[in-house]
Amino acid sequence: MVDIKREPPKKIKKYIYSALGVIALVAMTIWVSTLEAAAPTVESATVWTGTVERGELLRMVRGPGTLVPEDILFVSARTAGRIERVLIEPGALVTPDTVIMVLSNPDLELAVQNAEWEWRRAEAGFTQLRVSLEQAQLQQQSQVAQVEALYNQASMKADRDKQLFEESLTSQITMLMSKSQAEAAQTRFQIEETRLAKMEESNLAQLAGQRAQVDQRKAESELRSRDLDALLVRPSITGVLQSVPVEEGQQVQPGTELARVVDPKRLKAQLRIAQTQAGEVVIGQAARIDTRNGIVPGRVIRIDPAVVNGTVTVDVELLADELPPNARPDLSVDGRIEIERLSDVLFVDRPAYGQANQAVGLFKLIADGTEAIRATVRFGPSSVDKIVVLEGLEVGDEIILSDMSRYDASDKVRIR
Repeated sequence: MVDIKREPPKKIKKYIYSALGVIALVAMTIWVSTLEAAAPTVESATVWTGTVERGELLRMVRGPGTLVPEDILFVSARTAGRIERVLIEPGALVTPDTVIMVLSNPDLELAVQNAEWEWRRAEAGFTQLRVSLEQAQLQQQSQVAQVEALYNQASMKADRDKQLFEESLTSQITMLMSKSQAEAAQTRFQIEETRLAKMEESNLAQLAGQRAQVDQRKAESELRSRDLDALLVRPSITGVLQSVPVEEGQQVQPGTELARVVDPKRLKAQLRIAQTQAGEVVIGQAARIDTRNGIVPGRVIRIDPAVVNGTVTVDVELLADELPPNARPDLSVDGRIEIERLSDVLFVDRPAYGQANQAVGLFKLIADGTEAIRATVRFGPSSVDKIVVLEGLEVGDEIILSDMSRYDASDKVRIR
C-alpha cells in the first residue's frame, strides 16, 4: 500500500479564494460593460431654447445695405479751366444759386468778347441792308405811281377820242393811236407792279438771310456767355453737396466731374441679399428697412442681374412720407424682404445649425427641462429667424437652439 501525500488545508483554501476573486472580477467587468455611459451635463446658462408653434409664418429674407440717393447730380465742367477756389465743403446745403467753386479761363473771356463783337457787327449789317432795301423799294413804288398816272391819262385820252370818233369829230386813226398808247401804258403799269412785288419778295428773302446770320452770331455770343458764367460752378438743384473730387489749382477739361449733389429727401436702400436667397426675391415685394432709428416700409424696385462676392444687390424704394432723422446717404441699414405668408404651419426659431429643407439631429427637452434627448427633425422653408418643421416635432416641444455639436457622440444630455 502506497502512501499519498496530501496538501495542507490552508493551501487549498488559498486556491479557492483566488479562483473566486477572478470569477468576481470577470463578472464585475461584464456588468460594467452593460451599463450606459453617463450623460454629459450642460449648464443651462450656456444654451437657449425655442418652442414649436403652429400658425401663420411670414417668410422673409434679410440683408445688410446702405441708403443711396435716388437722384444724383454730377456737376461737370462746361469748358476747360483752372480751379481758382473751392468755396463749399461736402455736407453743406446748396441751392441753384450757390457757387461751389470758381474757375478761370482767359481764352474764354476773349472768345466771349469776340463773339459779342461779331453779333453787334451782324446787327449793324442787317440794319444797313434793311435801310438800303427800303430805299430801293420806295423808289420802285414811286416809279409805279408815275407809270400809273401815265396809264390813267392815256386811258382817259383813249376814251375821249373814241367818243369824238363816234360823233365824227375826229379821225379813226387818231382814235386807234390813243387806244394803242393806253394799252401800252397799261402794260408798263402791270410790269412795274410786278417788279415791285418781286422786289418785296427779294427784300424779305435778303433780310431773312441776314437775320439768320444775326441770330447765329447772337446764339454764339450767348453760348460763350453761358460758358463764361459756368466758370462760377453752381448746382441746378437744391440738395446736399456730397463730394468735390477736385482741388484748387487743378486744370480740368470739358466733362470733368467737379462736384456731386444729392437730394437727401429722396433716398433708396440698396440691400445685399445672399445669392442662395435672392432667387425668391421679385420686383414689387414689400420690405422693411431698419435705420437703427426707425423702421421704414419699402418696395423692391430693382434686382441686379449680377452676383458680386456671393450677394445680389436689391434696390428698395422707401415709401414713408418722412424718413427718420438719421437717414442720409451711405447710412448702414438692415433690410428684410417679405417673400410669402404660410398659413397653419409648424415653426420654431431657427437653430444655430439647422438649414432649410434638411434633416438634422437636435436635442429635445424632456423631464421638465432637466434632460434633453436627440431627435431627428426635418425642416422646410425658412425665414430670417423662423423655420418650418415638417417632421420630428409637435406643437409645444422645446428644443435647444444653440450649437451642440460638441455633444454629437451623445444621444442624451443633462441640463443643470
